[in-house]
Amino acid sequence: MYRSHVLVCGGTGCTSSNSAAIIEALEKEIEAKGLTDEVKVIKTGCFGLCALGPIMVVYPEGSFYSEVKVENIPEIVEEHLLKGRIVKHLLYEETTQTEDIKSINETNFYKKQKRVALRNCGVIDPENIEEYIAMDGYQALAKAVTEMSPEQVIDVVKDSGLRGRGGGGFPTGLKWSFTAKNAADQKYVVCNADEGDPGAFMDRSILEGDPHCVIEAMAICGYATGATEGYVYVRAEYPIAVGRLQKAIDDAREYGLLGKDIFGSGFDFDLHIRLGAGAFVCGEETALMTSIEGNRGEPRPRPPYPAVKGLFAKPTTENNVETFANIPQIILHGAEYFNTMGTEKSKGTKVFALGGKINNTGLVEIPMGTTLREVIEDIGGGIPNGKKFKAVQTGGPSGGCIPASLMDTAIDYDNLTALGCMIGSGGLIVMDEDNCMVDIAKFFLDFTVDESCGKCTPCRIGTKRMMEILEKITDGNGTLEDLDELESLANYIKENSLCGLGQTAPNPVLATLRFFRDEYIAHVVDKKCPAGVCKKLMSISIVADKCKGCTLCSRKCPVGAISGTVKNPHVIDPAKCIKCGVCIDTCKFGAIVKG
Repeated sequence: MYRSHVLVCGGTGCTSSNSAAIIEALEKEIEAKGLTDEVKVIKTGCFGLCALGPIMVVYPEGSFYSEVKVENIPEIVEEHLLKGRIVKHLLYEETTQTEDIKSINETNFYKKQKRVALRNCGVIDPENIEEYIAMDGYQALAKAVTEMSPEQVIDVVKDSGLRGRGGGGFPTGLKWSFTAKNAADQKYVVCNADEGDPGAFMDRSILEGDPHCVIEAMAICGYATGATEGYVYVRAEYPIAVGRLQKAIDDAREYGLLGKDIFGSGFDFDLHIRLGAGAFVCGEETALMTSIEGNRGEPRPRPPYPAVKGLFAKPTTENNVETFANIPQIILHGAEYFNTMGTEKSKGTKVFALGGKINNTGLVEIPMGTTLREVIEDIGGGIPNGKKFKAVQTGGPSGGCIPASLMDTAIDYDNLTALGCMIGSGGLIVMDEDNCMVDIAKFFLDFTVDESCGKCTPCRIGTKRMMEILEKITDGNGTLEDLDELESLANYIKENSLCGLGQTAPNPVLATLRFFRDEYIAHVVDKKCPAGVCKKLMSISIVADKCKGCTLCSRKCPVGAISGTVKNPHVIDPAKCIKCGVCIDTCKFGAIVKG
């Protein structure tokens, strides 16, 4: 029995910040102080607040140490773990702003969250099946296969109101029922862990922090739909997730939770991992299944839908990681537990990867219906450096930009769709006044141009033509007619592409045209980029009255474009200037400006 448990984040973010060395130093220091039998060190999954990693939390106090360094370990062990004195100056600053030290769950980042899919992330050791079992793990599977019929399981999932968290928002129970009613000698369950959106890391974090919940959910789905075999299609770029998932599968087999006659019910189910090579189009369900089969990942025309003819031409149910992560809690606690959260048509919670120009970068799980303002200002901690919030991109390359004027929009499937955006898999990229919305549209479209599989002409050729128009606009050669053509082309591609990649690729362009058309017009008519981002429309000059003649800018300029003498105003030669911005970053007097 340990008196203290020290939880250290072992997710990808904190691992990249050297959390493995922190764990090693902790264990050595604890041993040196003779505390091995009193203090337990646990490597967990992602805590969510990635901006403050590496994170270490000590229980039972819930003391939240942030940005921990190896050199901090001796002090924490000596003072906190040995003498019982919390090391205040190493705690997350917000937890020490009152006389009583806040626990991690009382901070602004966490207190508005409701964790269902992420309930065990940052709480348990994801490589220890017994810790998952101790948190009610596999009880939902036991309940399903020993107390419920397949039809009852599907009814509970239907009644919960759970919709697919991969982007489409299709009712999960309904999807399961389609597969269940199709008779076949073999059926499959597929988990889509091919998380390709730039800035998205929701599925990765669940697999790294709680892989057993996905395994349990897939087995429940197999029981409900009549499938006996499942595949998790996960990106090879997620080595920590892959390793922990494989260990979890091996342990589940060893404990009789996968394989033959699970819980003595006569139900058989087993799982396999397939690694993806990083093709964004393989996030589309039919392309994903084609890839599992060993073929080039290209989408198939639908119908027939996967519930009729899916993996290996057999009836197949496909959901993404987050969708599955909700299933055990729904089965264990009932449909009402889940559908009392959220909105009328969007039940439950949603996980978002919060990134971009935001103070609290990280992973959040909120009830559907929470407003963008609450996410950005309360949970996210607002915009850094006193900048103004401008827009948030939802849904990655498939989504759209929502402007500051709509910050009080409640987040759910229907509200975002009405704005020409989408929840997507859950990326939330925040932008401030320094972002150019034309450039943002170009960035996301450039991504989808590269990721198009090329199978259908509207996507293969149409997105390239859109990209050429955007480049023409940002180079200062655009016309008002180009804006009309861009909009017309976007709508055509949206209506005629074969799969979801092409059908949603124009969304960032259409949304920015809708909400930020004035920026497009400024690029076309005034030949200016209001945010000063597009280099060919940008000029850099020195304000003579502010220049002190310190010569620092001229010494830092990589192309020698700045001239002047000591203590006299300098000038920039526009013919030589490459607009790299080094001089702006260097100037201490605010004398260099973009125009």
